[in-house]
Amino acid sequence: MAETQKAMFGAGCFWGVEAAFRRQDGVVEVTSGYAGGTIEAPTYAQVCSDSTGHAEVVLVTFDPTRISYDSLLETFFALHDPTQVNRQGPDIGSQYRSVIFTFNANQHAAATACIAALNASGRFPRPIASTVETAGHFWPAEDYHQRYLEKNAGPFCR
Repeated sequence: MAETQKAMFGAGCFWGVEAAFRRQDGVVEVTSGYAGGTIEAPTYAQVCSDSTGHAEVVLVTFDPTRISYDSLLETFFALHDPTQVNRQGPDIGSQYRSVIFTFNANQHAAATACIAALNASGRFPRPIASTVETAGHFWPAEDYHQRYLEKNAGPFCR
């Protein structure tokens, strides 16, 4: 296997986002967690208070010989409404914001180019609200959030 790379996305509640990225051929691992905030090792309760600045995110480990970063971006934009600010569906707060955390200049350029192309395409009725930010520290979510939809039946985000 080739050397893996990392990508990180916030697209609302991480349960459905994690499950969707896991289904992508070439994705090696997906971990739900928190990024972009101001405190270390936040808990779910702290993040849900909308006071830490963290977003619910997924850290995607992928094999770039099997799936491209651009393909991951396509998945990201297909998963949610990237025109909404600080919400996805019934989930409201900055922890549910649409955000792409980038690990290098190539990812940053690809993400900003993708947003520009989507805005120019007219695919969405409003401008893309997703932000592109430099990846900082990633904090894995509590164990019960990992593979949540695989472990829990019910009418959750799919």
